[in-house]
Amino acid sequence: MKKHLFAFALVLMGFVAGAQSPRVSLYEEFTGETCPPCAATNPGLNTLLLSATNATRIVAIKWQVPIPSVPSNTWSLYKTNKTEIDWRYKSAANGGYGYNPAVTYAPLGKIDGQSQAVFGATGGSVDHPANLTNAIIATAASYSSAFNIIMTRDVITSTSTAAAVNVTIQATAPYTTNSSLVFRNVLVERVINFSVQPGTNGEKDFNDAARISYPTLQSGTSLPATWTVGQVYTFSMNCVFPSYINSKTQIEFVGFIQNEGTQKVEQASRTDLPHPTFDAAAAPVSPGIVCNSSNTLAPTVSIYNNGQTPITSATITPYIDGVAKNNTTWTGNIQPGYSAIVNLNAFTSSTVSGLRTFSYSIASSSGTDNNISNNGAQSTFYEVYNYQSAPIAEGFATTGWPYSGWLSKNPNGGAATWTFQTGVEAYALSTGNCLKYPFYKNTVIGDKDEFMLPPLDLSGPFTPTMSFDLAHMLKASNSSDKLEVMASTDCGSNWTTVWTGTGSDMAVNQVPVTTEYLNPVAEDWMPVMSYLAGFNNANVMVKFVATNKNGNNLYLDNINIGSNSVPDGLAQNSPSKVEVSVYPNPSNGLVNVRVSSVLNQNAKLTVTNAIGQVVMQKQMKLNTGTNNSFVDLSQLTDGIYTVSIEAESGKSVSKLCISK
Repeated sequence: MKKHLFAFALVLMGFVAGAQSPRVSLYEEFTGETCPPCAATNPGLNTLLLSATNATRIVAIKWQVPIPSVPSNTWSLYKTNKTEIDWRYKSAANGGYGYNPAVTYAPLGKIDGQSQAVFGATGGSVDHPANLTNAIIATAASYSSAFNIIMTRDVITSTSTAAAVNVTIQATAPYTTNSSLVFRNVLVERVINFSVQPGTNGEKDFNDAARISYPTLQSGTSLPATWTVGQVYTFSMNCVFPSYINSKTQIEFVGFIQNEGTQKVEQASRTDLPHPTFDAAAAPVSPGIVCNSSNTLAPTVSIYNNGQTPITSATITPYIDGVAKNNTTWTGNIQPGYSAIVNLNAFTSSTVSGLRTFSYSIASSSGTDNNISNNGAQSTFYEVYNYQSAPIAEGFATTGWPYSGWLSKNPNGGAATWTFQTGVEAYALSTGNCLKYPFYKNTVIGDKDEFMLPPLDLSGPFTPTMSFDLAHMLKASNSSDKLEVMASTDCGSNWTTVWTGTGSDMAVNQVPVTTEYLNPVAEDWMPVMSYLAGFNNANVMVKFVATNKNGNNLYLDNINIGSNSVPDGLAQNSPSKVEVSVYPNPSNGLVNVRVSSVLNQNAKLTVTNAIGQVVMQKQMKLNTGTNNSFVDLSQLTDGIYTVSIEAESGKSVSKLCISK
């Protein structure tokens, strides 16, 4: 058994976690017990924050400020926590934290330490909570975080005078700041119902009211300024309850990481409410990839005791795509605040690769469960069972994306993702359908979205080839949006980049287009060809990954893998194997030359006219993979030209039409 110091995740063979962490935003409302507009605003605000959609992506702290006046009752929410509240809302000149923009009226809201306007709020008094919407909360949540926060606490009963709060912070991406980084831990009462109003605005019911912080709100707990991926920082604090707590059943701890220089909250979290008498809970489930050599699965799950009574037995029922599988009966002893790992009995799954839903339910015979809402958990996962033989050729002629066996991943759940696009101008023999990635409207810098092809069997005495067509426009000359093609032979545990295009590498037209690129024409498309050297394996996964830098849109079509493969000995043992392509074609003479090479080698680029005369020649140093070069042939007359690349022991030729 394990105590709840860490978040519990479903373990299925080969489950793979993402990079940066989804963000849980912090909403700070500066409200007041003497503020009539606050009393009118808070009911609607509470409904918005506690909705099923928002409850998992935003947590709240309500600071009861003395605006427009100080309440007279000594037991008011403001007076019992006056020192901290004054510091949080006042300007730096007045000895406060010094939020910018300043807190000058109530009610007023900040998201992650910033104005609501940062996330799309508009209107007069832009930070008024009435201007907060689902869309604004979704925008805030779409920004990824470099940190995970896991907060746990001791069991709280009616006789408890304190609780130990355990905090584990893990970096999921590199992070550094020149300012101080602080973790703040605030005790809030989730719901307070007074019989007599503490102030003068008629308000008797309060949600998420800040009562006290540990060690203090002003100091917080100092964190390192520089983090590497995987770095973990763990600490505990003894949180003594103040005498003025209204109800211990409503105690929660809200923790957040704040950059003192920018005032930005990097990540937030909170503990759950005090536990009921008996509560057997299913652990949260993490998505991933499961590689299965047979159609049998035997997942490992966690049961945790969220109550105050030991759990000694339970029956666990797993489901695949909603179909119940054979039960597992567990016996043992899980003390309050602890968990047990359970290896489920094996059960049959599917014989076809694809997206699955795994879920499970817990029924405990130890007592009557006081909270059945957490007795189940579920997630989707990608099950790899059969590896399809090459070649694969997809021109996106049919609707129904993502296709059977394909996997589209949107880790942060944002609006930006790979989508099916119709009505574009066809390239070569293609239809007018393709895939689109919306760099233009994606404001989440660094956001990664990917799709994975069906698992492939590329075994044999050959080096597989890969080709596809893409269309992209630059939004600025320094645009750096990126597309990567990656391959794996170990069920996605490790990925190797086999092709990369960044910014101008992917654009036929080097002239920036500041408006949104919506309708590619035939001349916009760029053919790409590369080798999958080293991946002539029976168990290969291939995925396309877009990394956003808020440039212009990208379109993708005609994905081919395994066709036109070359003998393995030639591709890997001979430095001669190269392929050359030119674009745009026809061209006005400003030409991009793309050369794919299996090995590092020297080469010569030659352009000849229709009667065989050499009109341009240059030496090239080829690296393994894709090599890009720009050639200015605008001085040449209209006509058909031959572009050849001659490596140390071989040659590749392409035709070019110049038409001005």
